[in-house]
Amino acid sequence: MPAAPVLLPENESELILARLGERGIPSLIDVHTHFMPHSVMRKVWAYFDSAGPLTGREWPIAYRMDDEARVEMLRSFGVRRFSSLSYPHKPGMAQWLNDWSADFADAHPDVLRSATFYPEPGVADYVAAALESGVQVFKVHLQVGAYDAHDPLLDDVWAALEESGTPVILHGGNGPTPGEFTGAARMRTLLERFPRLTMVAAHMGMPEYGAFLDLADDFPRVHLDTTMAFTRFTESTMPFPADRRDDLVRLGDRVLFGTDFPNIPYPYLEAVDAVLGMGLGVEWERKVLHDNAARLFGLA
Repeated sequence: MPAAPVLLPENESELILARLGERGIPSLIDVHTHFMPHSVMRKVWAYFDSAGPLTGREWPIAYRMDDEARVEMLRSFGVRRFSSLSYPHKPGMAQWLNDWSADFADAHPDVLRSATFYPEPGVADYVAAALESGVQVFKVHLQVGAYDAHDPLLDDVWAALEESGTPVILHGGNGPTPGEFTGAARMRTLLERFPRLTMVAAHMGMPEYGAFLDLADDFPRVHLDTTMAFTRFTESTMPFPADRRDDLVRLGDRVLFGTDFPNIPYPYLEAVDAVLGMGLGVEWERKVLHDNAARLFGLA
């Protein structure tokens, strides 16, 4: 059975907008949100409801509602742009997800056009077609997909993404548990092969925060998203190292706000407050919550 529902603040939108207004931040850009075909999203929710083996803990879905209600919820929070990240776990799935995501973006102009891929025959062709169609961001989930980023079938894909500069939100870290093909060392090898790849390390690479910050130091197109980082939920098991806080400021132009909405076990407000609670200054907060993503995606 699903965990007890998350108690959401009745005035959550007003609280978020007040925090932004106090800091002169015009709006939020959330680079890590999920909108998927209904059958896929139901399976994702069922996985979390069962306290799946990758989580091992109670994980209620805070925003279990239909697509349109979730879109309106994000808009009410002051989210100016958001993604519709999907990811396949088997061959023959990625193109279907990409077609669905294209239709979803056509119907919602505030969506960052999103796509994905899987190591399979024809992958270079449908990624090229996605780039030609104006896709703005790709999602790669090596843990769920259980595939090797170094699969030869993906060589032309990485080369095309490197050349285009299109951001790839890549879940390559070992959180919540290591996968066969995850880890900072493997991501470093990928970047050594494709050093101009615009990679956004999902979840800041947790729990290997330091190793992923080092990647950002060594590869100037590497970014990190804050998805679930710094929250009480994550800090209880995978705390951000206090001795790397200065690196967050130094690399502040390449930290992006992300949440995992709707699949979070706490209010959206907590994701915003987690960033603000770092106490790294209004300029850093504005960059993370809005400006960095606006620059990366070329938003006016």
